[in-house]
Amino acid sequence: MEPSDSTKKRQELRRHHALNPRPQAVRDPGFRGDNPFFDASDLVQVKYEMLRRVREDGRPVSETSAAFGFSRPSFYSAQAAFRESGLPGLVPERPGPKRAHKLTDPVLDILEEALAREPSLTSTTLAALLKERLGLSVHPRSVERALARRRKKGAPENL
Repeated sequence: MEPSDSTKKRQELRRHHALNPRPQAVRDPGFRGDNPFFDASDLVQVKYEMLRRVREDGRPVSETSAAFGFSRPSFYSAQAAFRESGLPGLVPERPGPKRAHKLTDPVLDILEEALAREPSLTSTTLAALLKERLGLSVHPRSVERALARRRKKGAPENL
């Protein structure tokens, strides 16, 4: 059975981190009426409409932010993001670290030296080596990805 259009849309919103975690908090009449255009699950659309209501309709910030399920600080944060980046600024940033903050170049040098001495080492063994030598807790898959990124940049292939 093929998923419905609304199910597909929700899956895409989730994949892009744009699924509103609290659609039930949106009390704005446009989102609560029969208009299929407005979707309280679409976080970017909800934020945009909230900003538009204040700017174009002259609605008060506190009243409008509450009607859209946001706090006043969240409104001002969305407003600043929109001014700076336009619509893409309303898409939430991905959660978690933005880069391999533990697997720095010096740490990767240690891993590559170990691999040069013993090419059969697994990523699990390399992660254990980092724990033992440096006290770093790193998932073996993170080790694999970091070494692959480095190889992609032109370093010699070891793993």
